[in-house]
Amino acid sequence: MVAHVAPAFAARPVFVAVAAVSGWAGLAIQMYLILYSRWSLEASLLGGLISFFSYFTVLTNTLVATVLTCEWTSRESAARRWFLQPWVGSGVAVSIAVVGLAYNVLLRHLWHPEGWQFLADELLHDIMPLLFLVYWWFCVPKGTLRLGHIGLWVFYPLVYFAYALWRGHLLAVYPYPFIDVDRLGYPQVFLNAGGLLAGFVVIALLLIGLDRWRART
Repeated sequence: MVAHVAPAFAARPVFVAVAAVSGWAGLAIQMYLILYSRWSLEASLLGGLISFFSYFTVLTNTLVATVLTCEWTSRESAARRWFLQPWVGSGVAVSIAVVGLAYNVLLRHLWHPEGWQFLADELLHDIMPLLFLVYWWFCVPKGTLRLGHIGLWVFYPLVYFAYALWRGHLLAVYPYPFIDVDRLGYPQVFLNAGGLLAGFVVIALLLIGLDRWRART
C-alpha cells in the first residue's frame, strides 16, 4: 500500500518549530540541573552526563526532538530521510506515549519537583508526548504500518532494559524504582518490565489501528 500524504495542516511549520524547540529546551534544562547538582557536590560531570543519558525519558525525548528537527529543517541528508520514515516516527510516537503514561501512572506521586525541575518534568513527561502525538496525527503519512513493525519498535525498550540492569548491577543505581533489583529482586523487576512491555505493545497496536483508519478516511 502506498503511503497517504498527510493532510494539509495550516500551522504545520510553526507548530513543528515550536515543538522542536520545546523538546530541546526540556532536555537542556534537565541536563543543566543534573550537571549543576554534580558540580555542587564536586562529583564527576562526565558521570552526570552518563546518568543523564541513562533515562528512557531522556533518550526518547532526544529521538522526539530529532524527528521534529528533521521535519523542521529542509536540508536533505540520509539521517533526515531515515528519521522521517513513517515507521520510524510512529515507533518514536509509541515510545513517547509510554513515557508519558508510565510517568503519570507510576512515578508522578513519588515526588513534587519545583522551579526549573518542575518545568523540565512537565516538558519531558507531559508536553512533549502530547505535542509529538499531535505531530504524528497530522504530519506523518499514513497507510504503511504493519504488525511486523512492532517487532522493530520493541527492540528499543528491550535493549534499554538490558542496559539499565547491567548498569545497575555495576553501580547499584537504577534509573527507575520499578526496576530497582536491589530493593525488589529480579522476579518482581521482570514482572514489572513485562507489564510495561505489554503496555507498549497495546499502544503500538492502537497506533497501527489509527494509522489504517486514518489512511482509509
